[in-house]
Amino acid sequence: MKIVVCVKQVPDTAEVRINPETNTLMRDGVPSIINPYDLHAVEAGLQLREMAGGEVTTVTMGPPQAELALRETISLGVDKAVLLTDRLFAGSDTWATAYALYKAIAHIGADIIICGKQAIDGDTAQVGPEIAEFLDIPHIAYIRKIVEVTADRIVVQRLMDDGYDIVESTLPVLLTVVRELNVPRLPSLKGKMAAKKADILKLTAADLKVEEQDLGLKGSPTQVRNIFAPEAKTNRTMLHGTPEEMVNKLVADLQESKCL
Repeated sequence: MKIVVCVKQVPDTAEVRINPETNTLMRDGVPSIINPYDLHAVEAGLQLREMAGGEVTTVTMGPPQAELALRETISLGVDKAVLLTDRLFAGSDTWATAYALYKAIAHIGADIIICGKQAIDGDTAQVGPEIAEFLDIPHIAYIRKIVEVTADRIVVQRLMDDGYDIVESTLPVLLTVVRELNVPRLPSLKGKMAAKKADILKLTAADLKVEEQDLGLKGSPTQVRNIFAPEAKTNRTMLHGTPEEMVNKLVADLQESKCL
């Protein structure tokens, strides 16, 4: 069974900077981490391999330094890693990103594709579903438990607001996972040694046989027009006393400010 896990190297949220000209994230010189949701996706891939056999491949799109994220996944036990790196990929929105990943996954082949629910830098939760649409395969979101997997089908629990659904799908299928699914493992010493020696397959736009107009800013139907940090507010009021006293005070304050 071929299991592909899509991961993303994201900037540490405490160090985010924005390019004022392109309104895109500036990654140079900013500490990066693997998107936390993607670590749960990697763990899910490794557990699926333990359940059904096969191999796990991680795929990411990014600048050359994104190779560090892939090596980290190898230290966790992943078999192979693929880096999509090309200047033509720069500035991609979710559509162009999903298109490039789709072409890479179609190139290497996959029975099960796993993505984190969303990335912490964009929070769109769109790339996984868009990859599934490009591949024309089923997609199940918000996976909280993998119940059963065979050579041609999978049964999972999908997290809902009021509980969970049990969903069965044929393969190939794409899953997006939530934190409740598992606890990511830590790298082993053997894994760290393997990560240092591993060969990372690098693919460019030419390798994927995609046109320039379908990639990067040119291939992105959405553009960020403006981005800004929320203004910090300091006019906070703390209420003290019994619940009844605090409710009465809150109502009085709202009435005074003509909010009620």
